[in-house]
Amino acid sequence: MYQSPRERRLHNDLAALERLRSESSVFRFTSQGLPPAHYRIQFLGRGLWRDHGKVRILEKHHVEIKLGSSYPRGIPEIRWLTPIYHPNISEIGMVCLGGYGTHWVPSVQLDELCTMLWDMLRYHNYDIRSPYNRDAALWVAQQQTFRFPTDDRSLRDLRAALGRVPVATPPASAASKESAKGPGRVRRFAERYGRVFGSRGEEGERRLPSHPELQELVAAQSAAERPLAPVDEPLFIIEPESHEPASVAREEERHRAIGTVRPTSRAEDEIVFIE
Repeated sequence: MYQSPRERRLHNDLAALERLRSESSVFRFTSQGLPPAHYRIQFLGRGLWRDHGKVRILEKHHVEIKLGSSYPRGIPEIRWLTPIYHPNISEIGMVCLGGYGTHWVPSVQLDELCTMLWDMLRYHNYDIRSPYNRDAALWVAQQQTFRFPTDDRSLRDLRAALGRVPVATPPASAASKESAKGPGRVRRFAERYGRVFGSRGEEGERRLPSHPELQELVAAQSAAERPLAPVDEPLFIIEPESHEPASVAREEERHRAIGTVRPTSRAEDEIVFIE
């Protein structure tokens, strides 16, 4: 069946609004025509209106959109049906589309237009320099009662929420494979035997354990994270010097007291007795 370019566009707009409705807790619509050229849009969110001189919150809004015979080459006719207090919407509900109205192009989709209307309603989009409602523009410039935007949700808030679902935990097989690698072995060893590396000496230098297996574990962690020392500098492992037993020191002290000389305890030195 042949469809004119306008009919194809009207079908595409209907499909776009149906997708938008499935992705939003804010947006509802009814339509007339087949394909539709007349829509009644409903927004469920926090906007402002003025009641007997006092600005109040209104949480249900209706907008009428008519797609004329020149659409999409011509701009849609948009009118706010419920009361609203906004610098760029007149008291009778006519909407100033700003750049959309001045530079309308057929590629602008109807769901994009609804997004712009929602952003106007919640004061995420407003311009007080060229207002349709001067009284509202003056009020916006001076007011300190309301925080803008009045509603923090995007029009596609349900789809945005799906993007914040936590990432699923990897399967046990993948975790076991990771734990078999060097860093995993280090963590398991540390959990079982306590902290075995990363201590520092008196001068602040890092000490390595002398046990070969622990050295291997530290090397595995260093390769996975960062080197313990710069690449261009050699790394030395220094074992502490052994000390002679205290009994040897007491023996030397006894020889000095009785007049014998024993300068050192090394095997190659001779012991000399003086008569």
